[in-house]
Amino acid sequence: MLISLVEYAKQHGRSPQTARQVAATGGFKTAQKIGRNWVIDSEEPWIDRRIKSGKYVDWRKTKTKE
Repeated sequence: MLISLVEYAKQHGRSPQTARQVAATGGFKTAQKIGRNWVIDSEEPWIDRRIKSGKYVDWRKTKTKE
């Protein structure tokens, strides 16, 4: 079932602006823009795309100085 992006953001405890940015950059599979409004499937999970592995910890220190 398609719902508005604002309702989707409220269900997941997120800001509507953040949800709109994710949708605009292609972060959701089912999000689509109809006119000026965004809609999304209510069953799509919110995926956290942050890097949590620590891969970038101290990345400035690993560069070699020449």
